[in-house]
Amino acid sequence: MHADSTNRSIRVSAAVIIDDEGRLLVVRKAGTTAFMQPGGKPEPGETAAETLSRELAEEVGINIEPDRLRPLGEFTAAAANEPGFEVVADVFSADIGAQNPVVAAEIAELRWITRADADGLEVAPLAREYFLPA
Repeated sequence: MHADSTNRSIRVSAAVIIDDEGRLLVVRKAGTTAFMQPGGKPEPGETAAETLSRELAEEVGINIEPDRLRPLGEFTAAAANEPGFEVVADVFSADIGAQNPVVAAEIAELRWITRADADGLEVAPLAREYFLPA
């Protein structure tokens, strides 16, 4: 885990992908219980947008160039899968057009959800606190 032990934070890039019905795309990684926005940790030398572009291709088979991602800002929330840590996320809106996300890499499941759907699911704090549509 690429965490800074002094502030116990994990830097990630995350996507807000909304479908035509106004639902948010969330994924669940293998061996975990929480659904979260697709994305992940940067490789050395990557920009936040490059990280997200790579992660979207690896995790859900979506190809979107880094310069097509719209920055929404930096958001901080409790980490879903690393107790005692927080995630510091560079969040981008991604318009995936007609592409259909598929389960790939370490992803076990994907869902399109609304705030009402989230009541019956374990949703990562970042998505629950900031990005779930009404």
